[in-house]
Amino acid sequence: MKNINIFVILLSFQLSAQQMTALSYSGGQLSTGSTLFKVDSPSSKRGLSYDEIQGTPYLNKTYFQASFIISDKVDAETALARYNAYSDNIEFKRGDEVLTLLSDNPFTRVEFRDLNQILVKLNTDGDLQGYFFEIVRGKNSLYKKVKAKFNDFVPAANSYSMDRPANFNILNPTYYIKTEKDFIKRPNNKREIIDKFPDKREVLNIFFKENKIRFDKEEDLEKLVTFLNQ
Repeated sequence: MKNINIFVILLSFQLSAQQMTALSYSGGQLSTGSTLFKVDSPSSKRGLSYDEIQGTPYLNKTYFQASFIISDKVDAETALARYNAYSDNIEFKRGDEVLTLLSDNPFTRVEFRDLNQILVKLNTDGDLQGYFFEIVRGKNSLYKKVKAKFNDFVPAANSYSMDRPANFNILNPTYYIKTEKDFIKRPNNKREIIDKFPDKREVLNIFFKENKIRFDKEEDLEKLVTFLNQ
């Protein structure tokens, strides 16, 4: 009987250790979301709260339930979260604390089901670093990068003009098509697409004749990449 009790205790300890290991994957650091140090003004010694800055670095300030996925074969962890397009990071809540994911976190996908949005973490050569919205997933994928720009305070040039307060503005998104070989950044004409897919030249010519694709319109790019995956 004593041996059984010892076994149960050891098993409980082992399960607790496994749970602690799993929870460590959702580790984070205190968010810098509440304070922005004015990197554009080295002479300034004062930080600015996000509340003091016009505009917002968030596509949506609200925290939504998100699934943090390491791979498709691993159960996801969940937390209330939001995406900061200025810091290019995921902020999440643990109790009353707001944390950000550590830079070496293992999560490759963060899914906001209520928003029908998926963020994937890319780490490739060039400028494809950080989090991208996944629009189409497949052999060919469509990603969207959204950035928020911080514009520092600009004092009035003279008594006839006004100060320009510090502000955030969300920049126009940049689209990327991931092929089996490389990435197409900012696709902007049908010739570029056809040259990347010489084996589909004939069907693509027909597709472009039948569909007036605007390369600055997300719905059209989604339609194009979905067609490429057929």
